[in-house]
Amino acid sequence: METARVLVAADKFKGSLTAVQVAERVTAGLRRVVPGVRVETLPVADGGDGTVAAAVAAGFERREARVTGPLGDPVTAAYALRGSTAVVEMAEASGLQHLPDGVFAPLTATTYGSGELLLAALEAGATTIVFGVGGSATTDGGAGMLTALGARFLDAEGKPVGPGGGPLAELAEADLTGLDPRLADIDLVLASDVDNPLTGPKGAPEVYGRQKGASEEDIAVLDAALAHYASILGPDTAALPGAGAAGGIGYGALVALGARFRPGIEVMLDVLGFAPALARATLVITGEGSLDEQTLHGKAPAGVAAAARAAGIEVVAVCGRLALTPEALEKAGIRRAYALAELEPDPAVSMAQAGPLLERAAESIARDFLLR
Repeated sequence: METARVLVAADKFKGSLTAVQVAERVTAGLRRVVPGVRVETLPVADGGDGTVAAAVAAGFERREARVTGPLGDPVTAAYALRGSTAVVEMAEASGLQHLPDGVFAPLTATTYGSGELLLAALEAGATTIVFGVGGSATTDGGAGMLTALGARFLDAEGKPVGPGGGPLAELAEADLTGLDPRLADIDLVLASDVDNPLTGPKGAPEVYGRQKGASEEDIAVLDAALAHYASILGPDTAALPGAGAAGGIGYGALVALGARFRPGIEVMLDVLGFAPALARATLVITGEGSLDEQTLHGKAPAGVAAAARAAGIEVVAVCGRLALTPEALEKAGIRRAYALAELEPDPAVSMAQAGPLLERAAESIARDFLLR
């Protein structure tokens, strides 16, 4: 018990607790049972929303910029900077959180602000940019982002096409010669937890369009428009892994900006300094709001567990809802999962009381793994 060193490396509980709050609550619960336990916290993220917050918690400086939101209105977006490395989260500029309740713009939402946010990082002196993509309100293939960075997308009359994915059906010429020359000298890492292609049955419109308010007709329009867009930018590139991330912004980054795709959790564990923290730990606690099949495909807890297992360190997880069998957890490298739903079966109450419930779950972890 005296030598136990716990590393809390969990993602947010979406809609309830940030990753920082999860770490705080778990720490409080552990110390209620084992007051002297040494706890190190490293909030994690997989490239989606919450990525900048995780970087700031790890010691990056939070910076803000005024950029164009997905509907064209100004929004304040944050990025993180440490030395010459920036963490830019596209959802900060172009995410669903910037849409009013019930308001969607599947055909016209733009990633222009994401390009402006990348420019802000360049202006701040970043030479390595981790570009976390996910949670987008957009399906424009990154055309808005590239426009903000100096590209021109013109119709048959030589006029700029409108914002969003729908107007790309009218695209006749893509002129990338005006892209900011500084982009050629940076290392741009596309950090995503999805490896979908741009179009088709597993593409951005079909898989993610509905959550952005797209009707079946809209999805067909967007898929055709993005296929046309890709035929002009690079017909052999639409199937690149990650091209379909965040409404196709991955495609724009890969094809026009020379980005390299890496699973978001792998990138973030490197950036956040997970390896040295892991080396100091005897037990790792990870987790997220819902442990389910999606968790196993590149989400933060799976990445944390894989790294810990490779280092021979035991891992347990906390979650709001558990939808994985003990066998699936074991295969992922998670010894046991503690779900808030076991303490409070009503989902609404569980979400509202997530903090206190999480402390109780952490008390159980302490009794099961720190007092043995």
